[in-house]
Amino acid sequence: MRESLLYGAAYYDEYMPCNRIQTDMQLMKEAGINVIRIAESTWATEEPQEGVFDFSHVRRALEAARDAGISVIVGTPTYAIPPWLAAKHPEVLAITEHGPGKYGRRQNMDITSPAYRFYAERIIRRLMECVQEYPNVIGVQLDNETKHYNTAGPNVHRQFVWHLRERFGTVEAMNEAFGFNYWSNRVDCWENVPDPTGTINGSFAGAFEIFRRGLVDEFLAWQSEIVREYLREDQFITHNFDYEWRNFSFGIQPDVNHKSAARAITLAGCDIYHPTQDRLTGKEIAFGGDVCRSLKQDNYLVLETQAQGHVNWTPYDGQLRLQAFSHVASGALGVMYWHWHSIHNAVETYWKGILSHDLLPNAAYREVCTIGRDFKRLGPQLAGLKKENRVAILTSNEALDGLRLFPLPGGKVGYNDIVRWLYDALYDLNVECDILFPEDGERFAGYAMLVVPALYSAPDSLLDSLNEYVRNGGQLLATFKTGFADETMTVGAQAQPRRMTACFGMTYDQFTEPREVYLEDDFGHLEEGERQVKLWMEFLRPDTAEVLARYRHPAWGKYAAVTANRYGKGKAVYIGCQTSPAYLKRLLERQLKEAGLWTETQEAPAVTIRSGVNRQGRRLHFYLNYSGDEKRTAYLHGNGTELLSGRSVCRGEKLALEPWGVGIYAEDA
Repeated sequence: MRESLLYGAAYYDEYMPCNRIQTDMQLMKEAGINVIRIAESTWATEEPQEGVFDFSHVRRALEAARDAGISVIVGTPTYAIPPWLAAKHPEVLAITEHGPGKYGRRQNMDITSPAYRFYAERIIRRLMECVQEYPNVIGVQLDNETKHYNTAGPNVHRQFVWHLRERFGTVEAMNEAFGFNYWSNRVDCWENVPDPTGTINGSFAGAFEIFRRGLVDEFLAWQSEIVREYLREDQFITHNFDYEWRNFSFGIQPDVNHKSAARAITLAGCDIYHPTQDRLTGKEIAFGGDVCRSLKQDNYLVLETQAQGHVNWTPYDGQLRLQAFSHVASGALGVMYWHWHSIHNAVETYWKGILSHDLLPNAAYREVCTIGRDFKRLGPQLAGLKKENRVAILTSNEALDGLRLFPLPGGKVGYNDIVRWLYDALYDLNVECDILFPEDGERFAGYAMLVVPALYSAPDSLLDSLNEYVRNGGQLLATFKTGFADETMTVGAQAQPRRMTACFGMTYDQFTEPREVYLEDDFGHLEEGERQVKLWMEFLRPDTAEVLARYRHPAWGKYAAVTANRYGKGKAVYIGCQTSPAYLKRLLERQLKEAGLWTETQEAPAVTIRSGVNRQGRRLHFYLNYSGDEKRTAYLHGNGTELLSGRSVCRGEKLALEPWGVGIYAEDA
């Protein structure tokens, strides 16, 4: 385990318009950069012709970094294939639901193709043979932001059919599970299983999505086994998982099950991009970090984030510092930018690195220097920060599939919107979260409060685990569309929420899209607009549950909108509609107080506070000002030291955080 923080950038000597590698290494060293990532994007440079290998750029970078005292992470270059491979084996290009692929873009291949695997293994092995002699190589990154790339050609279809045969045994069992009697979809033999990309059957489509995510698990595990043959004991294997993209990192990745895919690596890694300037809130940094940290329940590495990025991301002064320390506050072992230098041509010309196109020191570089100095000075106290969160959010790729295949009204709000609606409200309340996955049922009991967004599709075992969690004393808060269908997307002939009516103490059988519907409750201090119901409403009929809110509407006023039910030793709250963020925060406040999780930190909304325990056992608190205004707040924790300035601080002392400022407070031992 490293004793200090990693701080670095992707570096591509191959892309440079001139020979300046020594200049770059000197600038990096002066900036406090101690790690670079190389090689993952340049297969065609490393193998310019079939069987002709040239690792001169790789060696140049490794040797220059070694001489400068800079560590290196080597990426396997398999996410962008060379032209000669596509020309010789056109079947390597993925066939998707949109038709045959064309060469030019990255990530356009069928990751199951035997020809692709043959050449990919060869370049991986030759690269590993090249780099293993360099002591400054600290780890290997497998591929790059791997997904299934919507591959759906004949090769994939054959594998999917074999997967179904292994799962169901007979076509009759598959027909029954998927409801294939509908619209004459019933299959007579395995040879006639249709192409799932044209199906109208949600169960069949959902099964295909699960299968394709499994292809990513297998692909990364395959690469990992190859790489392990060459590694020293002190080297790690990582991968830069990315997130659902909405011009920035937003929610869980639809095309990868991060939890199962992470079995292939030893150090979780991720790419987090976020809005900046006046739209910088820290929420994307925190959410992405919480997901990545939860994959291994351990620290992780940010392999990519922006320095300048694309045009509307150019940061204000101070924002790069705030962003860097925010990653560390979530448990990151280091922060790496994409990328060191701006690229002078091709599609990412305007995705700027630390240096602009003139390759000269600039405002971003000067701020990077300040971060590098502080990372070096404070790294032993900041690296390996451990989180002790009492709240977790359960996320599910299968639930995401369900709300994509059976969209909510208007089709503009999906599963990740609901996840972020809940996560962002908790973030605003300074409630830190872990992110759980369906595989984590045995970990539920470790949390005082479990939040479940729209768990549309779930096996009986997962719903039973939630019931047991509440029965044993847990506080559960779930939203509409939870427990609606089983793992095959089949809606059972039973009361909703499926298998959880006793836990929630209510049921429902009708729902609609709200129009001018408001909530009636005893919350008070909310504006009329903050009580408006949005998107979806279920007509809850309480049995043993307490009604926390009803619908204010001439026809629907007899139904509950939000209920709470004592079940065993715990309590289950169900939100049958989407509310405003302000209303949700009031509801969460109520439940957090009941769970004993409401502290002074939740009373300090002016700043974002994130905490953890360092390797020396000291409790650290990061006070983050995501605002262009100075923020004043009381220091809410034990007496200690502000690490950046070195000054002492006492509990209750008034703090003034400058615009986009950060304070890091270490409590006295």
